[in-house]
Amino acid sequence: MPLLEAIIGKTCWSKKLPWFYYGGRVIARALFTLTTRLEVRGRENIPTRGPLLVVANHLNLTDPPLLGISLGRKMMFMAKEELFRSSLTACFVGGFGAFPVRRGRVDRKALRQSHQVLTDGMALIMFPEATRSKTAKLQRAFPGSALIAMRSGVPILPVGIAGTEKIRGISWIFRRPHIIVNIGHPFHLPASKKSTRAGLIENTSFIMERIAELLPPKYRGVYGKR
Repeated sequence: MPLLEAIIGKTCWSKKLPWFYYGGRVIARALFTLTTRLEVRGRENIPTRGPLLVVANHLNLTDPPLLGISLGRKMMFMAKEELFRSSLTACFVGGFGAFPVRRGRVDRKALRQSHQVLTDGMALIMFPEATRSKTAKLQRAFPGSALIAMRSGVPILPVGIAGTEKIRGISWIFRRPHIIVNIGHPFHLPASKKSTRAGLIENTSFIMERIAELLPPKYRGVYGKR
């Protein structure tokens, strides 16, 4: 994984830490198994090879490693650039396969890295809302995931996450919250209006509606059926 190794090499004092990427997934799987009641639905929908854009709602900091153990593929994900300002946190999130993105603007470097991840045949995880939902309900999404999907033409895998919003404080460990990762069917964006601004907005909503379909009604927020 040349891009993953390049990012790890730049963000850590050790030049290459592939053991951290794979070892971290083993540790994350053990922790989720011991401290939660994890249920993964729809694993049969995951393409086993080829480029893939994974889109999901975002409830908790644990969502990226949760998707990593649930999907079982080599993958990378975008993380807010603030996490890379400290060498320690940069090493940690970079070791898990993250690369920085500037939120609220067009980050051309992040777009290029996203394209490279998909060109390498890997899975790219994106949270279209760009931040965690404080209410656990879907918020209005940014168009970044739709833009990448429109430019790359790769299949999109929608995932709905429910229950990780309960991971807070200390007492949740004793409650072992029920967490559901619901994996939908891969899809491609409709061809209509692809090259226009209206098409970008339309495709963003189209992606979010596919995620909403995988969530309990109380999580669907602005993308619930009217």
